[in-house]
Amino acid sequence: MTKAAPQRSCLACRETKDKGELLRFVLAPDRTLVPDLQNKLPGRGAYTCMKAACLKLAAQKKQFARGFKGEVLGADAEGLLKQVVHKLEERIASYISLANKAGKVVSGSDQVQEKLKKGGAGLLFVATDISPDIGEKFRGLAKLKEVPCISLFTKERLGELLGKELRSVLVVMESGFVGSIELEMEKYRNFFEEERE
Repeated sequence: MTKAAPQRSCLACRETKDKGELLRFVLAPDRTLVPDLQNKLPGRGAYTCMKAACLKLAAQKKQFARGFKGEVLGADAEGLLKQVVHKLEERIASYISLANKAGKVVSGSDQVQEKLKKGGAGLLFVATDISPDIGEKFRGLAKLKEVPCISLFTKERLGELLGKELRSVLVVMESGFVGSIELEMEKYRNFFEEERE
């Protein structure tokens, strides 16, 4: 018999879910609130749903102070949202770097175009500062080949992740990295898109 996953409830909406589906927060020794995206930090945790609305509500209603039974520093909604978005971006970036080290990344316009046409592309990353015409060309090709397209990092950042100069586009080839990146992107959108509304 499989052991049931531990359940926790969201500080904001009170919905009970598996611990892994929620966003965990812990207190640093100075009582500063820290998002624990990987559920690995020591100490007692408090949880919200993996979305901006619940995080904001928990912060506004001072639920973190209640959850941790005392004063909590750095529990303002905007600051917490920025931290979570930044940590998710860093996790996605680290998966790109790992995929690159494993030989699962193709970059450069011609090589990416060829990879999209021939098949085997798992995800297309298009730089946020790519020229609109070139961006549209790659997005159109990705759509035609049913390859998910993500626009998250600048050309400079994409290049850095690969240890190269500027990169406008890169493809993560079909591999276990694709599922991991998509999972992080799903979480990211819950915060990033709501935050921009």
